[in-house]
Amino acid sequence: MSVNTIPALTPDADPIDAGGNHGRLEVVSSETTGDRILGVFTQLLLVFWAVLVIFPFVWMIFTSLKTNSEILFSPWDLPASPNWVNFSNAWNNAHIGRYVMNSLIVIAMSLTGTLLVSAMAAYVIARFEFPGNKVIFYVFMAGLMFPVFLGLVPLYFLMGDLGIKDTYHGLALVYIAYSLPFTIFFLVGFFKTLPGEVAEAAIVDGANQYQVFFQIMLPMAKPGLIAMGIFNFLGQWNQYLLPLVLMQDESKRVLSQGLGMLAIQQGYQNDYGALFAAMTITMVPTLVVYIIFQKRLESGLTAGALKG
Repeated sequence: MSVNTIPALTPDADPIDAGGNHGRLEVVSSETTGDRILGVFTQLLLVFWAVLVIFPFVWMIFTSLKTNSEILFSPWDLPASPNWVNFSNAWNNAHIGRYVMNSLIVIAMSLTGTLLVSAMAAYVIARFEFPGNKVIFYVFMAGLMFPVFLGLVPLYFLMGDLGIKDTYHGLALVYIAYSLPFTIFFLVGFFKTLPGEVAEAAIVDGANQYQVFFQIMLPMAKPGLIAMGIFNFLGQWNQYLLPLVLMQDESKRVLSQGLGMLAIQQGYQNDYGALFAAMTITMVPTLVVYIIFQKRLESGLTAGALKG
């Protein structure tokens, strides 16, 4: 009969060494420490980046409430008292209110057209197989590589010949044309993620393709449409080069043009408070739209990236 003996531990012996786990715990401990250091460094980097992004915007808002003397002689101090007349001057005297309405008119048309045309084109490309399907898709994608500068001169003469230069709908059509490639690219991937069984069941029940698209597939694509709506709204709201060339009528200038002209004029009029107030008015709508639809934007972009 053999007797199993337990090795005796000396006073200096490490119990963890006897089990053979000491080295593994050291590795786990070192990995945990490294993860913590990396996490702290990442958080500090994000905080630093947030300060860089938020500080100019906050400083602009405070500056828009100062008088001209405060802006020039104490730019880093808080305003002694809010000078709301700056916003009144910017809205009325600098015609920012009119430019805001012009921008809203153009974007209402261009955004509606962009989403409608892109959704229809993307749905056909994503859900139907036909000769030339890939060719049409890649033709749209080629538009992503076409710089705006190359189209300015031809667009200027083309819109003049068609009689739509200096018109809201003419500028809206140009916005739609430049927004289509990326919007179609995104929505094609999004429509591919939607279940096709629902559309097939509707067709079996007697629905035609128009009913399937407008009543079933389009509501299911709502997250992607919202994401692209926000993306295109931000881009078209801040567009400057196209309206600068194609919208020469002063009464129909959009907000980006008006803000650019105001920046030039204030160099002579020295009404810097109105200038900063106009900048605040310009940035607030985009910030509000992003804050309200932030979660839908993220979910829509994530869903559209799952399948291409």
